[in-house]
Amino acid sequence: MPVLEGHSPFIFPQASTLTFKFPARGKKPPVELTWYDGQNNLPPLPENMGESVTDPNIPPPSRGAAGPTGKKRSPGKVIYGEGFTFKGGSHGSTLEVISSEDPRDLASILPEVPPSPSNHYANFLKAAKGEEKTRSNFAVAGPLCQAMALGIIAQRVNAPLVFNPRRKKITNHKVANALLQGVPPRKGWEQYYKL
Repeated sequence: MPVLEGHSPFIFPQASTLTFKFPARGKKPPVELTWYDGQNNLPPLPENMGESVTDPNIPPPSRGAAGPTGKKRSPGKVIYGEGFTFKGGSHGSTLEVISSEDPRDLASILPEVPPSPSNHYANFLKAAKGEEKTRSNFAVAGPLCQAMALGIIAQRVNAPLVFNPRRKKITNHKVANALLQGVPPRKGWEQYYKL
């Protein structure tokens, strides 16, 4: 169930907390992703969180104001895994380990992150021109945007949704499924409007 502050069928809420539950896929375990937005809608953070992760290659989206604790935090993420907790900044910034129950050498099991020759926005433009390879590629960003679009529909209808990825339908809410399907494309544009 989405948790919304200021729900309206005409504008987006002032704040929302959305939980996405992805089932296990083959050898990949189930994943739960919780999205927090809104000026005062902050997620619970680990005690040993420390300072926000900033990356000089990723300009902040805004200057923003301090939250209810009086301390400014940059946009970012916390990832809880089996035995590890990571924190990261916005976009594709490098993750930092903030807790570990596993004494193994992390450098040997974490993927190497190549150095950034340009900032996040310049990288997109240079990749479009064929000068660099995009660090936020569409193979990852496309499915992520599709999943987040389901969250936007949940905000709009203010209801929990069940999505069937094989059928590409929201199975428990007719209005939400109609929003997902959208209006039919103009003649000649059908190939660009496939779910």
